[in-house]
Amino acid sequence: MKLAGRTAFVTGGGRGIGEAIARALAAEGARVFVMSRTAAELERVVAAIRGEGGEADFAEADVADAAQATRAVRRCDVSLGPPAILVNAAGVYGPIGPFREVDAAAWKRALDVNVMGTVHCCQAVLPVMIANGNGRIINLSGGGATSPLPRFTAYAASKAAVVRFSETLAEEVREHGVTVNAIAPGAVDTRLQDEVMLAGARSGDLFDRIRRLRETGEGGVPAALAAALAGVLASDAAASLTGKLISAPHDGWQDWDAARIADLAASDWLTLRRLDAHTLAPLATQLREVIA
Repeated sequence: MKLAGRTAFVTGGGRGIGEAIARALAAEGARVFVMSRTAAELERVVAAIRGEGGEADFAEADVADAAQATRAVRRCDVSLGPPAILVNAAGVYGPIGPFREVDAAAWKRALDVNVMGTVHCCQAVLPVMIANGNGRIINLSGGGATSPLPRFTAYAASKAAVVRFSETLAEEVREHGVTVNAIAPGAVDTRLQDEVMLAGARSGDLFDRIRRLRETGEGGVPAALAAALAGVLASDAAASLTGKLISAPHDGWQDWDAARIADLAASDWLTLRRLDAHTLAPLATQLREVIA
């Protein structure tokens, strides 16, 4: 029960990856407050956590609305205590299709949810985290953050923004004992993928990838993997790790010991960097040290 006595605030906690993370944090002893736009889903998650002996509550709210996000955090404070852990899992794909054809308002709405929703919740929880000298912020990255994702321009741009925001905020709050990291969950079959299937050919290559995932499981990643990684990042074990983008299915975090975490914390690994002579030189040195 490594998170006993702590309160976690999880956006997008009514289903998918957000639900998996909420339940995993509760299983580690955290009091969990979930938030999304659908009350029925939140009620189900809260009931499940309480049924397993945990403490949980919820607020129906839209992360894209700063006032709603702030009110939800205040309700969490009253109900379960001030958040020591924030997980920003709420997210949308936004418009799917060639960029020249998509609706600009829908494109902006995706950034309002994915980027500004993350910003709003971080601003709401940081004062108390800084006052307490401790806090864990975990943001969800996604496809397109580190490589192009054609036909999903709003989603890709927003997730890249979330990663760089995480890296930058991490440097600002490091001195206050607050860590900020991002998780790339991999290809998890959530309701977001329903939109890919409905869009058909407008989804480009991603349509075939998701169809194969649903038909054969090829390339699929369970939501529980990102949830387990979130549990590690929320714990004291990762207290020195901040400003990182960690892939749930690819980075081998399950085998990290204290020494490896310390090495990663002091390096440029697991960050967004342009590959050129200037950035490759220190990375090459770090790679030789890891191999040695």
